[in-house]
Amino acid sequence: MTLRNRFDRIGADIKAKATSRSAWVLPKESSSFAPPDTWTNKDNDVTPPERRTWTAFTILGFWFSDALNMQGWEAPSSIIAVGLTWREAILCNCLGMIIVAIPLMFNGAIGANLHVPYPVAARSGFGFNFAKFAVVVRFVTALFWHSIQTFSGSFALTNCISAIWPSYLNMPNHIPESVGLTTQQMVSHVLFWCIQFPILMIPPHKLRWFFIFKAIVVMASCIGVAAGMVKYASSNGDIWAQEPRVHGSQRAWLIMTCMMSSAGGWATMATNIPDFTRYMEGKKGQFWQGLFLPVISTFLAVMSIVATSAGKVVYGEYIWDPTALAAMWTGPKGRTARFFVGFAWVIGQIGTNLSANVITAANDLTSLFPKYINIRRGAIIVTIIGGWIMQPWKIINSAASLLTFMAGLAIFLAPVAGVLASDYWLVKRRKVDVPGLYDPHGRYEYWHGLNWRALVAFIVSLGPNLPGLANSVSPSLGLTGGIVHLWDVNYLYGFYVAVFVYVSLSLIFPAKESFVPEMISGDIWPGTVDAESDIIEGIGGEGSLDTSDEKKQVEVESEKV
Repeated sequence: MTLRNRFDRIGADIKAKATSRSAWVLPKESSSFAPPDTWTNKDNDVTPPERRTWTAFTILGFWFSDALNMQGWEAPSSIIAVGLTWREAILCNCLGMIIVAIPLMFNGAIGANLHVPYPVAARSGFGFNFAKFAVVVRFVTALFWHSIQTFSGSFALTNCISAIWPSYLNMPNHIPESVGLTTQQMVSHVLFWCIQFPILMIPPHKLRWFFIFKAIVVMASCIGVAAGMVKYASSNGDIWAQEPRVHGSQRAWLIMTCMMSSAGGWATMATNIPDFTRYMEGKKGQFWQGLFLPVISTFLAVMSIVATSAGKVVYGEYIWDPTALAAMWTGPKGRTARFFVGFAWVIGQIGTNLSANVITAANDLTSLFPKYINIRRGAIIVTIIGGWIMQPWKIINSAASLLTFMAGLAIFLAPVAGVLASDYWLVKRRKVDVPGLYDPHGRYEYWHGLNWRALVAFIVSLGPNLPGLANSVSPSLGLTGGIVHLWDVNYLYGFYVAVFVYVSLSLIFPAKESFVPEMISGDIWPGTVDAESDIIEGIGGEGSLDTSDEKKQVEVESEKV
């Protein structure tokens, strides 16, 4: 009877939500600083002290969970596949990681110091309303990554199934060629999505041992594949005897392009890293990720480059996809190895989707639509859109398209990361009014919620990169000249030009109303109001509110707490 009643309640709930939008409205949650008429949720509030438990070791575990995925293997091996050597592939990966580590650390400090999520932190530079645009940009890129990594996981699952039942690969195809995938691939995609979906509904903090298991299994698989391929290739030739297949200026520009693709693969995390560093116990521990990411990525890159180079000796071609490489293994031992490699990447893809893509995109939706969407609803929406509506099988089908995809997302994220970092470090000089970030009509309203300086910086950063993106996606356009080669340094140009333009405009046309002489902390908890009032009493310089106004603001905020 209890089970029947539960199904009856679920049915009634579905019927109500299908006929009335009001049935989707979530219970209104209070906020420490947001005005009573502003709809918000607790996930966007300042992280309370008892939840600030992350240390440098937590950051290390996070990057082991996030960085060990199939795209981290495929990106370096793709560099060899498009015509460069193993030396250049390692160089591109290392320099790319160093490039993206700079905004990663600078933006990570925002979360560690202010203890607010990315959608809230963005309001300081972009304005209360324009920050939603920055959130949408990050949301779309997270959707793309979730889509790609989900479809990649289905190939890993195919390895597991075909290792047990080889006839699975001979499944008749009944899907038109124009769709872009076969019946067997669709079955694998459905199965992987169904396996992944319930795991994505579990809060990450309850899956600690899953992430530890992922790190061990994926690292063991990578080392095993590289060692095994070297053993097979050692009797057939020198795996390091590689010559570049491109020369002259084309080779030089290709090196820059691959370097930007390596950096672009982590452009999303370099932008929204405050979502995670907000939980830091101290302020300096997050800077270790500037070392952790390059080291972990370089380890994965070396393993993939070794295996891909050995694959050229054994099979006569560079196989950049680890699941395609495993699919070449036959016989009892080969099929056993294929199963375990596929299993490792199934775990790897699910772990990365959970820790980085789904939670990230779901957080964005809760920020954009707090009245209707919480984390669980957001995760469901994200995995449905990413897994099916976006049709990931049409996005990537070659090594070149993977590199283009990674760089294409980066040109939209580079200006966002540039404005975010430069606003905090160079314009505001770490002096941010945290309570003011929650007030739509406060000091960060700018002009109708829009900071035009950030808009100009975004346009100047993005615009010149668009012709190169168009030419990369459709080479038939035949575009040439310097404007196209700007694409070859897209992330470097996008990030630093955005920094230069935003800082310059902020110096020439300062938004004085957004400045405060000292940081106003969000830690206005019971018993700390007097200390906060002492800080406010020192405010009265140019570009800030009058002291009396600040006192009134703190009194109101104290009443809310």
